[in-house]
Amino acid sequence: MNRKLVLLYWDIGRGIAEKQQTLGWGDAVVERLAADLRAEFPDLRGFSSGNVWRMLQLYADHTSPEFLSQAVRELGPRGVETAKPEILAQAVRELVGAIPWGQHVEMLNKLTDPAARLYYLRATAQFGWSRAVLLNQIKAQAYERAKAEKKTHNFAVALPEHFAEQADEMLKSRYNLEFLGIARPMKERELEDRLIGRLQNFILELGYGFCFVGRQYRLALGAKEYFVDLLFYHRFLKALVAFDLKVVAFEPEFAGKMDFYLNLLNEKERAPDDRPSIGIILCAEKDDVEVEFALKSKTNPIGVAQYELQSKLPAEFRGKLPTAKQLAAVVREVLPASAKA
Repeated sequence: MNRKLVLLYWDIGRGIAEKQQTLGWGDAVVERLAADLRAEFPDLRGFSSGNVWRMLQLYADHTSPEFLSQAVRELGPRGVETAKPEILAQAVRELVGAIPWGQHVEMLNKLTDPAARLYYLRATAQFGWSRAVLLNQIKAQAYERAKAEKKTHNFAVALPEHFAEQADEMLKSRYNLEFLGIARPMKERELEDRLIGRLQNFILELGYGFCFVGRQYRLALGAKEYFVDLLFYHRFLKALVAFDLKVVAFEPEFAGKMDFYLNLLNEKERAPDDRPSIGIILCAEKDDVEVEFALKSKTNPIGVAQYELQSKLPAEFRGKLPTAKQLAAVVREVLPASAKA
């Protein structure tokens, strides 16, 4: 039902756009059409003038040359056929139809960059983000973070191509844990305790589809026991996702430990129809080159990500506060004067 409604809105937007182009209709037609639709379908909601304007915007934004040039690179099967206008248009229409109208409203209101719009469209369709989750991801600047920072993992060699792409979408390069209210060094168990105490916030930061399984999840091998810090199941990937928490910088041996855990999870916990288990090492810092070499020999899919406990300087203050160099210069000038006094 939701898909049919969104595609109806798309077709209404297309009809308006085409008439404006061929017959020279002005903006006043939108108001008139909204009134006619309400009169014709009094029992149906959604035909306010504001909503009809959004229908036109929905079609216009997703058929603009800027958006389509971005879509050529990312949508559909790879190859020259993707660039054919009719195939590309159908791929875009199908993607738009896969997302509920409420999520479209958020994106129409808050996004102007075609690349960002395509990113959130694909993520919402793939992971089934609710309106609240989508809004949280936009506020957390998920697209900007994904674009600015390289993701470090071995998914491309450890997983089939399609699953590797899905796993890459699931992983972030950096996780914002500011909601924990921590601004000082801590032990790994304290970080784990805080995350469990704010589990809902943590799952929102991870992204839609994560289901919590347990903390310090026990894995037995012979007479020995091993414990995974945090274990989740991802509904859409259909895979167990193990988190290893580190309050220090990444070390190569962390990858070996995670690889061992994943072997145990696949042997003892993975259901027959589950995909391979995935490991995420969440650490305070990482060197991408070091991570790359550490993962080269690992056959299980492992990703390494950083976390931040305090957000960076708000955008409105960037460039307005003095730099450390400027502050040092002032101190050098003031200190001699104070000494003389």
